[in-house]
Amino acid sequence: MKISTNINKDVEFVLIDNKALNKRIKELGKEITKDYKGKNPVLLCLLKGSLHFMTKLAENITLPIEYECLKASSYANTVSTGKVSVLVNMLNSIKDKDVIIVEDIVDTGHTMKNILEILEKEGARSIEIATMLNKQARREVEGINPKYVGFEIPDYFVIGFGLDYNEFYRNLPYIGVLKEEVYKNNEQ
Repeated sequence: MKISTNINKDVEFVLIDNKALNKRIKELGKEITKDYKGKNPVLLCLLKGSLHFMTKLAENITLPIEYECLKASSYANTVSTGKVSVLVNMLNSIKDKDVIIVEDIVDTGHTMKNILEILEKEGARSIEIATMLNKQARREVEGINPKYVGFEIPDYFVIGFGLDYNEFYRNLPYIGVLKEEVYKNNEQ
């Protein structure tokens, strides 16, 4: 895989800049604080892509919150396979707790469907989804409707702010569209 020594050069264009990301995440934090007043929600981070988003989101929620993590993946290169592999590593029980799944991007809905089923079996009192990006155009699973959405985006393969291509580009401070030539040679 050929990646530039300057990862910014692999970006076709910036879709959402850092200023817009931080502004919207601050708004989402206020919304969650209002909606969960008097409660202590559990933020369930879907690793690794949601780490940046969850960190910023948590900084903007002024309630006592808990963190939990779960690792799930359905991607092979730039395409969702539709098959979700889940490695559950929750440290504490979520039984009778209000859980907010924190996701970097919701597109086909397959990962979310699987995560929701796990949380329901675990006995969560309530479950909502907070996603930095929502790609409704690629939705294949009905009924997956995040309550807290940072941005609706078109069907681009995006990187940055936690989102990756083969584990690279997570550290970009913005959401960018990866140049097609970067991944086309690797998928043939």
